[in-house]
Amino acid sequence: MDIPRKPARKSRKWFAYSGAAILLLVVVTAALARMDPAAPSVDRATLWTDTVRKGEMMRQVRGPGTLVAENIRWISAVTQGRVERKLVQPGTTVAEGAVLVELSNPDVERQALEAQRQLTAAEAELTTLRTNLQNQLLTQQGAVAQIQAQFNQAQRQAQSAEALARQNMVSSQELATARDNAADLQTRLNVERQRLDYMRGSMRQQIAGQEGQVTMLRRLAAFNQTQIASMQVRSPQAGVLQELPVELGQWVNSGATLAKVVQPGTLKAVLRIPETQAKDLAVGQPASIDTRNGVVPGRVTRIDPAAQNGTVTVDVALTGPLPRGARPDMSVDGTVDLERLGDVLHVGRPAYGQAESTVGMFRLLPGGHEAERVSVQLGRGSATAVEIVRGLNPGDVIILSDMSQYDAAERVRLK
Repeated sequence: MDIPRKPARKSRKWFAYSGAAILLLVVVTAALARMDPAAPSVDRATLWTDTVRKGEMMRQVRGPGTLVAENIRWISAVTQGRVERKLVQPGTTVAEGAVLVELSNPDVERQALEAQRQLTAAEAELTTLRTNLQNQLLTQQGAVAQIQAQFNQAQRQAQSAEALARQNMVSSQELATARDNAADLQTRLNVERQRLDYMRGSMRQQIAGQEGQVTMLRRLAAFNQTQIASMQVRSPQAGVLQELPVELGQWVNSGATLAKVVQPGTLKAVLRIPETQAKDLAVGQPASIDTRNGVVPGRVTRIDPAAQNGTVTVDVALTGPLPRGARPDMSVDGTVDLERLGDVLHVGRPAYGQAESTVGMFRLLPGGHEAERVSVQLGRGSATAVEIVRGLNPGDVIILSDMSQYDAAERVRLK
C-alpha cells in the first residue's frame, strides 16, 4: 500500500538566490534609467557633406531670371478701328515700315473728308478776301491820287491869287477863297492818306487771320490723313515680331497694344535676387548667365531700388556672344560675383542657418560612423559657400543637409 510523504521544505539557499536576482534586477533598472538615450541613426547615403577648407573664397549671389530684349518697341493703336487683316505672324522677321495689321473705321475717313472740305473752303475764302481787299486798296489809292491832284491845282491857284493880289489885280475875297480851297483839299488829302494806311493795316490783319484759319484747317486735315495712314499699322524698326495680340474682326480702342517688335540680337538678362542677399550688389560687378545651352559673361548695369515679392530685380548686360537658340523671355540662371576673399576658412553653404549667425552643425567623428553637434559661428555668405569664423578647423567634415529633426540630439550614428 502507498505511504503518504510530507512535502519538501524550500531550502534557505533558494531564498538567497531569489533575493539576489531581485536585487540585481533593481540595480540594472536603476542603471539603465540613469543612462543617456541612444543616439539616433541616420542613413549616410541621404546626407550631403563637405570638408572645411582654408583659402580663397568667391562671394556670389544667385537667382533665376529671363532674357529680355534691350530694344523693345510696343506698337499702339493711334485711332480706334476694326482689325481687317493680319499680314504677319509672331516670330516673323520684319523690316522697318512693314505693314503688320490693317484697321478700318468709316468715321475716321468721314472726318478726314470733312476736314479737307473745310480746308478747301477756307483757302477759297482767303483768295476772295485777298482779291476784295486788294480792290479796296486800289480804289483808296485812286482816291488819294485824285485828291492829291486837286490839292496841287488848288495850291497853284492860291499861289497865283497871291501874286495877283500883290499887284491889286484880284480882290481879297478871291484870294481867301483860293486859300480856303487849298486848305480844304489839304485836310481831305491827309484824311484819305490816313484811311489808306488804316486800310493797309486792316488788310494785313484780315489776311493773317484767314491764313491762320487755313493753317489750322491744313493741320487738321493732315492729322486726319495721319489717322487714316495709321490704320495701316507698320513696324517702326527692323526686328522680330514677338507679339500680335489681336484677332480678325476685333474692335480696338485708341491706345490699345497691337504688336511688340524686338531686336533679338541685343538681349540682356533680368535676374531676381533674394532681397536678403542683395545688400552687397553694385553696378559694374561681373556676372555669368547660364542659358542651359552655354554660359555667357555679363556685367551688372542696373539694380532696382525697390524689392518686389522678396526679390530685387537686377539687369545684366551680356558681354559675350549668345548661344544658338537664345531668344527673348528664355528662362536663365544668373550668378553675380560680389567679392573675392583671401585666406579664409570656408565650407559649402548649409541648408539651414544664415550668414553672420551662430548655428549648430554636425561634425563627423574619426571613422565616419558618428557625428557630434558643434556650435559654429558663420561669417560672410555666398551662393554656394559660407565663411567660418569660429568652431571648425580645416579638414573637418560637416553635414550640410537639413538636420533640424535632430535638434534634440547631440550625436547621431551614421549607417
